[in-house]
Amino acid sequence: MIDWFVHTLKSYPEIAIFLSLALGYYFGSFTYKGLGLGAVTATLIAAVLIGQLGITVSGPLKPTFFLMFLFAIGYGVGPQFVRGISQDGVPQALFTVVVCFFCLGTAYLGAKLAGYNIGSAAGLYAGSTTISASMGLATDSINRLGQSPEDTKKLLDAMPVAYAVTYIFGTIGSALILALVGPALLGIDLEAACKRYEEKHGGKKELGGPGTAWNRFALRAFRVREGGQAVGKTVQAAEALAPGERIFVQRIRRGSEIIEATTDLVLQAGDVVAVAGRREVLVNLIGAVAEEVDDRELLAVPVEGLDVYVTSKQIDGMTLAELAASQGTRGVFLRKITRGATATDIPILVDTKLERGDIVTLVGRTQDVLAATKLLGYPDKVTDVADVAFIGAAIAIGALLGAVVYKVGSIPLTLSTSGGALISGLFFGWLRSVRPTFGRIPSPAVWFMNSVGLNVFIAVVGISSGPGFVAGLQQLGFSLFLWGVFVTTLPLILAMYVGKYLFRFDDAILLGACSGARTTTASLGMINDRAKSQIPGLGYTVTYAVGNTLLTIWGMVLVILLT
Repeated sequence: MIDWFVHTLKSYPEIAIFLSLALGYYFGSFTYKGLGLGAVTATLIAAVLIGQLGITVSGPLKPTFFLMFLFAIGYGVGPQFVRGISQDGVPQALFTVVVCFFCLGTAYLGAKLAGYNIGSAAGLYAGSTTISASMGLATDSINRLGQSPEDTKKLLDAMPVAYAVTYIFGTIGSALILALVGPALLGIDLEAACKRYEEKHGGKKELGGPGTAWNRFALRAFRVREGGQAVGKTVQAAEALAPGERIFVQRIRRGSEIIEATTDLVLQAGDVVAVAGRREVLVNLIGAVAEEVDDRELLAVPVEGLDVYVTSKQIDGMTLAELAASQGTRGVFLRKITRGATATDIPILVDTKLERGDIVTLVGRTQDVLAATKLLGYPDKVTDVADVAFIGAAIAIGALLGAVVYKVGSIPLTLSTSGGALISGLFFGWLRSVRPTFGRIPSPAVWFMNSVGLNVFIAVVGISSGPGFVAGLQQLGFSLFLWGVFVTTLPLILAMYVGKYLFRFDDAILLGACSGARTTTASLGMINDRAKSQIPGLGYTVTYAVGNTLLTIWGMVLVILLT
């Protein structure tokens, strides 16, 4: 039975790949307090174990899935990447560039001091910075070094060994350093810093973030009393009686007639008004001075919750306070803002700025929500159909451009097909954010291209390098783990001090910016937990977009530096 199983895997290596994925995703799903191996590392370990059987995987499978993965990475971060290098995200983008150079320099220094070959150095860098994608570009560069097939295979086999040994601390260590060590080193009370930021920028702790209840906003009916403050006032003036709050009179019952409210309509004693707003405002502020009425006919209005994709140039960069003053948002409430490839929840503060590419969740009467949608952009309607023609063409265009070799003197320079696919994803991802009428890739499809694309590549790497993995691990030993600690830790400590004292980021967003620059999502989650706030996420999206791009490209650059 065992002989048949081994023979079958050798004869049909595609089965070995799917088995690696199954084991990797299963064991990678186990976490402790949000930390775990993750699907990538677990898939690599599973593939290496299966690779001990001497399975050969040939053909273009590995580069095909890797191109798909790189395009998905670029597509997801494109809007934030362009904003970071062209608009008000410049300080965070520059900070990220500095941090990425810290990562590259530390990996180069560590590899030189330890005497590692190019393959081990590339794996040390990829694992310590948890940037798995860099191994693909490093692989392309190693294949172009012109060495013998035996020497090339030796370098390529060394890469996953170093990656697997250093990745665990790269993930767990980064989270611990940023969330626990960082605040102590810098003397930051993270929770207090986030509270100060919220107070300074007009927010409240309960606003925004996950777990917000749908019935947070309500429509309730109240009778206008004789001699009350609202008598004789226009609807607009009556709404202003609740300073600092957004409440809207939407319908009025006058006698037996129901009237749609307009801002210049004058309220009369005895009117029953349907008022929309936050539930606590309606109960505590209005309910304390007015008689609430159960008027089902008056309150029977169509309401809708809609995700809207922000594309408007006029809205881009506008604060929520400015947007709230617009007539186009009358009667509409904002429930959630999601930004970037990692779907980061952005806190809802008075001076929070909307950006093109954001997805905002609106709540209100259907007619009001539709009016606000026209102002902001396009409905982000749920669909399970991807524009595969667009995906194929975009990857092909990027790979073709990347395959072109430019010569500077006698030195050949090329982006490689991998670099071309990444840049293509950045461009078309940004283009999609401003022209969302084409190129739609549903979030589940982006996840599949991103996660499965990378893990198929990792599975092939692990299976192919399996026979030499154990020998390589014995040769490099525990010192490789310690060098991984060095390459992980030093850039993060430098980043925190540079961000605080050179770039002068607010303490509330500093550690989020460091997490984004190093693309460590696990760290952001732990930082948010420690802060008891989503505020650190404001520093994450631009830095993540720029960092994910540069750290991936550094895999190729490191090979060039060590050649």
